[in-house]
Amino acid sequence: MKDIESSKKSKDKLVDKKAIIKLVLIFLLFYFGQLIEYIPIILFRIDINSISYSTNILLSLFSNLCILIVLLLIYRKSLKKDFSSLRKSPMKILDTSFKYYFLGLIGMVITNLLLTFIFKGGGSSNEKIVQDMIDNMPYLMILNAGIIGPIIEELVFRKPYLEAFKNKYMCIILSGVIFGFLHVITSADSFIGYMYFLPYAFLGFGFACMDYKQDNIFPSIIMHMFHNTLLVLISIL
Repeated sequence: MKDIESSKKSKDKLVDKKAIIKLVLIFLLFYFGQLIEYIPIILFRIDINSISYSTNILLSLFSNLCILIVLLLIYRKSLKKDFSSLRKSPMKILDTSFKYYFLGLIGMVITNLLLTFIFKGGGSSNEKIVQDMIDNMPYLMILNAGIIGPIIEELVFRKPYLEAFKNKYMCIILSGVIFGFLHVITSADSFIGYMYFLPYAFLGFGFACMDYKQDNIFPSIIMHMFHNTLLVLISIL
């Protein structure tokens, strides 16, 4: 009887049920957040059949700002605590973060190369969409994709998982895999296209590892911003 009770307690420790509910709600906010774009579309009577890339980027920026404000309000207390911890030992935290970032980046590069040479993939459809947006409004994309996007994604794909899953591997794997799939699910149109979730997943594993290791969300936010901003700048140059 004691063994059964102890096993139940150990299972409860692996997953925080309240945090799971919070995770699902935050995921739904992120996934359906694009519907916020219809607010300016309706207000300004924009024809959705002839939306330009520039207008599309501005609509995306508007919805991202709205989602970011909601997430910052939800996690305001936790973010203050994490930022205070970051200020105490920034170099130590960033040093560890760079190690995990490079491991994730290596995994991302290797899987990209394998998909390209083995399956003759032409690259992620999501990357092509982002590249088109950079070509049209490059400097606004630094703000949208380089700064705001990474903060949102870390508060959606890392923070809730750190709270919900107490098991290291469960937290890291689920965070990375779901992060990867959400980058291709709306743009992929073939099996190979869906397989490009792997490069994103490996980068997500790196972000999740650094946060889990240091029990802080800011390492992945900083590294994610660094990664995206660097890619946008390279695309511009």
